[in-house]
Amino acid sequence: MRNRLLAAASSVLLLPVVVPASAVAAPTPTVVPCPQASVPASTPSRPPRTSPPPAVAQDQVVGGAALATPGLVVPADGAQPPEVTATSWLVADLDTGDVLGACGPHEYATPASVQKLLLTAALLPDLDPQQVVKVTKEDLDIEPGSSAVGLLVGGQYPVETLWLGLLLQSGNDAANVLARLGGGAEGRAGGVRAMNEFAEQLGARQTHAVTPSGLDGPGQFTSAYDLALIARACFAEPAFQRYALTETHQIPDQEALGRKGFQIQNGNSLIDHYPGALGGKTGFTTLARHTYVGAAERAGRRLVVTLLGAEARPLRGWEQGAALLDWGFALPQDASVGRLVEPGELTASPSAPPVAADARPAADDSLPDGLTGPGPLLVAAVVGVGGLVVLFVRLARRPRRGPGRRRRGRGRRRA
Repeated sequence: MRNRLLAAASSVLLLPVVVPASAVAAPTPTVVPCPQASVPASTPSRPPRTSPPPAVAQDQVVGGAALATPGLVVPADGAQPPEVTATSWLVADLDTGDVLGACGPHEYATPASVQKLLLTAALLPDLDPQQVVKVTKEDLDIEPGSSAVGLLVGGQYPVETLWLGLLLQSGNDAANVLARLGGGAEGRAGGVRAMNEFAEQLGARQTHAVTPSGLDGPGQFTSAYDLALIARACFAEPAFQRYALTETHQIPDQEALGRKGFQIQNGNSLIDHYPGALGGKTGFTTLARHTYVGAAERAGRRLVVTLLGAEARPLRGWEQGAALLDWGFALPQDASVGRLVEPGELTASPSAPPVAADARPAADDSLPDGLTGPGPLLVAAVVGVGGLVVLFVRLARRPRRGPGRRRRGRGRRRA
């Protein structure tokens, strides 16, 4: 019997261990370069970028594993997208949430004034548009020379006027007032905190606001994918849809201060030059360069484009957005390389990692509960072989008994 066990153990030890093909490290996927337009030599040099946070693998695959690339991802049978100067961009369907194509969708970038869309998405539903707010000196604490509505200390303005000043004129002064009002007892800091909490609720994991206006601040980042989530939340609000298409607005007189009112105009040229335009937001800082979010409707289909890190030549930001929208509308309606996650989707189950369904190997029904993929198979194989080795050693060391010896206490076996 002992010899038979030794022979069986030896034969098992000599069997080759079959490693599933999926357990072998896969080659690094090829990064497809994004089509880039040539930038004129006269373009001003860009200041050194601040270091972004370390990339988090599970955040890179939000919306689908195909989106985890610093390069181009487009439908296999689709046309090549246009050349743009933006360092990252994304085109998505506002209604279905399908991502039609992107360049570095989860790459960190500096937002500039498109961050005002996050302020809008977070606070617009909660503020009474008819409430009149008095402007303080601290509200006008903005970077000299940056965009402003022209609000006056002590001036009193309806909240709706502040929203229009924010979205049409990209007013940093209006951003400060709205953030202070929405932040409650915490003031402006509370408004910024509400922005970050809302970004997390949307699933915009790579977005962190430091200023309500988008003026540069340490640690302030977003991504083309996150901007699409934020824009989708904005366009779900009827008030935002109305504001985004407003061409002009009259800032009211401030009689108590002896100052006349004035008119502001919408700075988003898409609404004047692109058929079916739904509006959006422009942005610029020397660090961020040009950023843009725009949306349009064609034949009942609503698309949104986001782009970051663009130069104004040879095409301005909104023109690059228009070219990408044209490309998106030309794709079949079922074209998709990923999707925009729904609000609350990534926070609904804290125990579940926020990754796309296709980003993890499916469980093997032939394995015990809790074992999935090739890793547990290898562990099981090693443990099994290890057990046979122990058995082999113990049998080899056991002294052989004579043919007539019996263990004490054992009776004779019956025939």
